[in-house]
Parts: sequence; C-alpha cells; structure tokens
Amino acid sequence: MMDVTAFVVFLALCTAAASTGIVFRPGQWYAGLNQPSWRPPNALFGPVWLVLYIMIATAGWLVWREAGIAGAALPLALWALQLALNATWSWLAFRRRRLDLAALGMAALWLAILVNILAFHPISPLAAWLLVPYLAWVSFALALNVKLWRLNPAASTS
Repeated sequence: MMDVTAFVVFLALCTAAASTGIVFRPGQWYAGLNQPSWRPPNALFGPVWLVLYIMIATAGWLVWREAGIAGAALPLALWALQLALNATWSWLAFRRRRLDLAALGMAALWLAILVNILAFHPISPLAAWLLVPYLAWVSFALALNVKLWRLNPAASTS
C-alpha cells in the first residue's frame, strides 16, 4: 500500500507542475506570434506532456522505492528541482510574455534533467532512461522557444 501511496504522491507533484500549463495558457498573444514552419500543432502538446509527466513521476517513484528518501536525497532533490523549473516555463512564456527568460529557464531545465538522469542512473537505470524522452522533448522545445524569440524579438520587451 505504501508503494501505491508514494506513486500517487509523485503523480500529484507532476500534476501540480503541469497545472501551470493550464493556468497560464498561450492565448491570443501567442497565436499572434510568427511561428516556425516546423512547430507542431497545438493538439500534440497535451498528449506528449501527459505521457512525459507519467514517466517523470514513475522515474522519481522508482528511485524512491529503490533507495528511499534518505538513500536518494540528492537525486530526489534534483528531481524536485527539475520539476520546479518545468513549472515556471508557462508562467515566463505565457503570463510574463518573456520568451527570452523562458528560453533561459528552459536551458536551466535541460541541464537539471541531464544532471537528474546522471544522478538516477546508479540507483535505477530504468528511472534514468525514463527521463531520456523528457530530455529529448525539452531539447526540441528549447529550440522552438529560441526560434520563437528570434522570430518575435519585440515579444520579450512587452
């Protein structure tokens, strides 16, 4: 029962991070930006993030289950850090309308995910591998964010 409860906690933490994407929506401002031709359709983002958040939660839970909080304090703190950085992107991009700061935040997120993968691997290689698609998606999202910023330089000064 403890395993199920812990997994629900990890899912709840990921849901909390994901909620910023619900609270801070792209809206008309984002729709009016110049978009690169290779930008995926809006309908793709929700399902991709749903799968990624389940994988992120599972990765954290696997490390917790293998080593516990005391045995994996630093890796789990890194997991929480990357989740917190993840949660700030929608606020920076859509609420503050700062594509420049959003890109910097996403670069920090990318680095945090990479460090988290390296920290998880000795404890649970599966947990580390579960974060690799997340790193790949954030790599793509960072490239998209930077391209949007370059196509819309005035968007970060408003």
